[in-house]
Amino acid sequence: MLKPISRRTVLRGAGVAMGLPWMEALPLYAGTTGQEPPKRFAALFMGNGVNEDHWGSEGSGAEMKLSKTLSCLEPIKHKINVIHGLFNKPATGQGIHPAQTGAMLSGAQIQRGAIIKAGITIDQMLANRIGQDTAQASIVLACEQPMTGYHETNFSMAYSSHISWQSADSPVPNEVYPSLAWDNLFENRGSLRNMSILDRVKEDAVALTKQISSGDKAKLDEYLTSVREVEKRVERMRDSKDRAADSARQKNKPVFSMDRPANGLPEDLREHARLMCDIIAIAFQTDKTRIATLLLARDLSALYYPFLEVKEGHHAASHNNTSDGYERISRFHLSQLAYLAQKLDAMPEGNGSVLGNSCLMWINNLWIGRKHDNSRLPLVLAGGLGGTLQTGRTLDYLNAGNENRKVCSLYLSLMDRMGVKLDRFGDATTRLERL
Repeated sequence: MLKPISRRTVLRGAGVAMGLPWMEALPLYAGTTGQEPPKRFAALFMGNGVNEDHWGSEGSGAEMKLSKTLSCLEPIKHKINVIHGLFNKPATGQGIHPAQTGAMLSGAQIQRGAIIKAGITIDQMLANRIGQDTAQASIVLACEQPMTGYHETNFSMAYSSHISWQSADSPVPNEVYPSLAWDNLFENRGSLRNMSILDRVKEDAVALTKQISSGDKAKLDEYLTSVREVEKRVERMRDSKDRAADSARQKNKPVFSMDRPANGLPEDLREHARLMCDIIAIAFQTDKTRIATLLLARDLSALYYPFLEVKEGHHAASHNNTSDGYERISRFHLSQLAYLAQKLDAMPEGNGSVLGNSCLMWINNLWIGRKHDNSRLPLVLAGGLGGTLQTGRTLDYLNAGNENRKVCSLYLSLMDRMGVKLDRFGDATTRLERL
């Protein structure tokens, strides 16, 4: 039998350390005991509500019925939990948009005026406690540039633009460029950006194949092929970003002030969102990080969807949220959860998959966009967190009473399962019942 290799083994070369996926010869994980795979958490966010006429689910297990918008989750419905009726009480009655978004993942009471004040979010709380076991404590990605200035309600637009906060006064900067997110993940600097990661680690990869089984060789080859496929797509986007930077310099204006695609972001949002999901998937598979957030469409979003045959921008369309067009927008963004979940589910790990050891949370800050109603939040979980979270269920808390339907109670419950136990988080001191 081949001797097991430490799980800390990586492929190295030319300034890059490339983590490996789970293989039989690599049984150990940093920060865990024995062969126990790590638990991971990711939050995906879409702002401005959903089409409430087509958002719903009934039943559990094989009999679970999903509504039109949730139909994209049908292939993985046995691995999800659709949760109805939760709300973020501190975000109610404070005004529209920024006030309904700034504490989405923290449950903090945010502050008006020039001095921003929110609270540490669940992703960063986890990153602070378990992030030392990975190369990056967390990754914070977005498909849309943040806004500046103030809303008419006198709340900073920072609250609408960021869902991840490392402290009360510091949102974590969003990385909107896939090429920069990729470079940070794989330590690409200077001229190394022009050299394939696989070429840089080729010698180590060849040496490793001599120490592993034929089954592990197949897994390694599949993994390296998937990395290269994503890398090629990133390279195309890097070229667009570099051209945008040159154009901005010539016009003597900051690149972030330019409209998409002149700012170097992909014109096709489908390509952008999928690539960001792919980056999260590879980061989780290689244990580069265990915590991620992806802002798909921010509050007051300016994204356009010509591929969905919707003429209005996201925010404008949300004011007619019962339209067929806005239903397609909602389903498109929820389909990113379906895509990422299925990608992670196809990655073997231990006796299960990376999805089985993860929790992906899709959440929205509003229920009904035209009314700015956040009395309940659209929310779906995917993944079983290493067997600690039962899946394939519809959980409805709408009539459970306000004290029993706090979204921060859900956050406490999820953090418990990841080994981070707190007495209080946001406005909650109790865990979510029946989870």
